[in-house]
Amino acid sequence: MRQTGNSGPLHCQILKGAVKAIIIMKKQVKKTGRLKENSAMLIFLICACIFIIALLLIIVFIFSGGAPAISQIGLGNFLFGKEWRPENDIYGLLPMITGSILVTLGAIIAGVPLGLLTSIFMSRFCPKKLYRVLHPFLELLAGIPSVVYGFFGLVVMVPFIRDTFGGSGFSLLTASLLLGIMILPTVIGVSEAAISAVPQEVYYGALALGSSHEKSVFTAVLPAAKSGVAAAVVLGIGRAVGETMAVIMVAGNQTRMPTGLLNGISTLTGNIVMEMGYAADLHRQALIATAAVLFAFILLINLVFALIKRRSRT
Repeated sequence: MRQTGNSGPLHCQILKGAVKAIIIMKKQVKKTGRLKENSAMLIFLICACIFIIALLLIIVFIFSGGAPAISQIGLGNFLFGKEWRPENDIYGLLPMITGSILVTLGAIIAGVPLGLLTSIFMSRFCPKKLYRVLHPFLELLAGIPSVVYGFFGLVVMVPFIRDTFGGSGFSLLTASLLLGIMILPTVIGVSEAAISAVPQEVYYGALALGSSHEKSVFTAVLPAAKSGVAAAVVLGIGRAVGETMAVIMVAGNQTRMPTGLLNGISTLTGNIVMEMGYAADLHRQALIATAAVLFAFILLINLVFALIKRRSRT
């Protein structure tokens, strides 16, 4: 049965109405999608701005608070002075800078090879059943607080170093070994992710050329993941440089030039924490300037990594 009129048959009117409704709905969906996208972009922009503002505030606070001390002491005397005696207004930062560099190098020597080999094993050689056991232990190792590491070093490592090699046990060697253990979760986790992300075609291509499984991993897969491995090393260095509590508990905290592996040292972070509680006037400003030097040190490490990464790409 057909209904006629100015608007035509009924089913045509229904069809036109449905088409119009679909068009309206599409427009509304597009508007809603654009609104969600714009809202998300605005939220991300606000978060990025908050991060940038916070970073700028930290930089302004550190450098403005430390600049008066540097200008009064002198940049050369502050960075290259070999004595730190606040009671006599003598502030030489070279012993702490040297101690931080040496303990970081020691942590790299102790932790990076072990962490890298462990990550290679977990990503390319480890059986699945064993991986299910090792991976949770790695995550647990990453979640242990620094003070617990420091207590372990104080109770276990310090007596072991003292009984085995001599000295008091509170030394550069103890701090380096402890920091080497502490950076293992970072090095292993990031390196494993980078190695696992290498396409399987790289591995199969090496096998097709006649390489063994081990040779394919070390000569094809590992070089392909060198950017991620370098990032793991840099993150480990950052963890070692910025560590405070554990180093304070095992390093000896002696503000003098390091003279050997079995002698005590003091680091930039350790010196700030040990003296900030009672510092005042020029002493306090010198400690803030120490934080500025530490910040510049971390910035230099990241800059070197960025240059190495850019050169490796070209």
